[in-house]
Amino acid sequence: MRVADWLTGADREVAWRGDQPLMLSAMQRQVLALSQRLAAHPGTHWALCFDDSYRFCVALLASWYAGKTPVMPGHSRAALLDEMQAQLDGVLCDMPLAVSLPLLAWDDAEARGELPPLPTCSQLVLFTSGSTGAPRQVVKSLAVMEQESRWLSTLWGEQLQGCRVIASVSHQHLYGLSFRLFLPMTLRLPFSAQPLFYGEQLAQLSRDCRYAFISSPAFLSRLDSPLAAPACAMIVSAGGALRGSDAEQVWERFGCRVSEIYGSTETGILAWRQCNRAEAPWRCFPAVRLKQVTPDRWQVWSPLIADASGLPLDDRLNRQPDGGFQLAGRHDRIVKIGDKRISLSEIERRLTDLPEIKDAVALVITRHERQAIGVVLSLISVLDEAALHQRKQQWKRQLQRWLEPLAMPRYWRVVPTIPVTPQSKRAWPQIEELFYVAD
Repeated sequence: MRVADWLTGADREVAWRGDQPLMLSAMQRQVLALSQRLAAHPGTHWALCFDDSYRFCVALLASWYAGKTPVMPGHSRAALLDEMQAQLDGVLCDMPLAVSLPLLAWDDAEARGELPPLPTCSQLVLFTSGSTGAPRQVVKSLAVMEQESRWLSTLWGEQLQGCRVIASVSHQHLYGLSFRLFLPMTLRLPFSAQPLFYGEQLAQLSRDCRYAFISSPAFLSRLDSPLAAPACAMIVSAGGALRGSDAEQVWERFGCRVSEIYGSTETGILAWRQCNRAEAPWRCFPAVRLKQVTPDRWQVWSPLIADASGLPLDDRLNRQPDGGFQLAGRHDRIVKIGDKRISLSEIERRLTDLPEIKDAVALVITRHERQAIGVVLSLISVLDEAALHQRKQQWKRQLQRWLEPLAMPRYWRVVPTIPVTPQSKRAWPQIEELFYVAD
């Protein structure tokens, strides 16, 4: 089903917020009103910064009907939005933001009338962490988003009939956008306007409904054992590897196996698996084709990928005789912590932008089964202990303007020179050895 068709038909509940149902008729009027406001402003690329998924959905649709291109920066930090000024013409939001760009704040205005035809060339822009540390722009057409939803509907449509969609992931990234909004639109299922932040919120859901729960490994791993779980027809996880023990605990509490999704912002969905046994293999969606191009490199082709030559995968794969595969690590400098995709290169770039820091290297440190960012710095001039402590506090405050909380360095080491190999590459064993003594 196309998005334009979803906005038609008899009045029905499209979403809910607390105890309040949000109806299609009101959404139609709000989309029309916001599209008219937006059309009166110059420029084409408008960032969408919304906490509320229903309002985000209205803004997304209004942007397209106004002939604009919605941009999902993946965050709502003013400093980064200002840094993206060359790529943006304004910001649509439901939160207070002090930005230098033109800003349209959410209101509940409605307008009467018919929506114009939805432009067939509608697109949206997302950003993903690039291996160079700078965010990488990814353009998705509405047609591709709709096609991806049709794949998911074919796979799970019958199973999800009559469900309500809840989520612990953000709509600001492709996974949440695809599963929290586009999938319920395609299947005409109501979705929750508010995200789940804590497992306790699951216990507050109505027991008279069945749910599709869109989640992540980090959230599922934090669920308490005595949780009063709602009835779930499906639980989906993506954004990182789900531990087998966590998958089993979810099964015990919900009576529902977790279905995992593999893909990326660049590729869209590629494969899925159900966690019904240890090391369950990944299965590609029918139109996805994988090819091994070197002993440790794979290329992927898919109708969801605009480039006819396909895209190289950042993951290493172990292909199985039956066509399934296992993931075997990554090639690039992108890591996952708490299901957040974090660019180590960006952390290093932000550190070396600070005037006192000559060189920096970032890595993931694991302590007591928890992961956090560690950094090794070499400085332009030597600082005594007191001055170094003061500088660290200043650096942290400066980094908070740019980095998400999980990307903030927790472990710090300062050395005269960062260790390198005879080939002038990072000497990782020596770098990691700097963290052997616990902070």
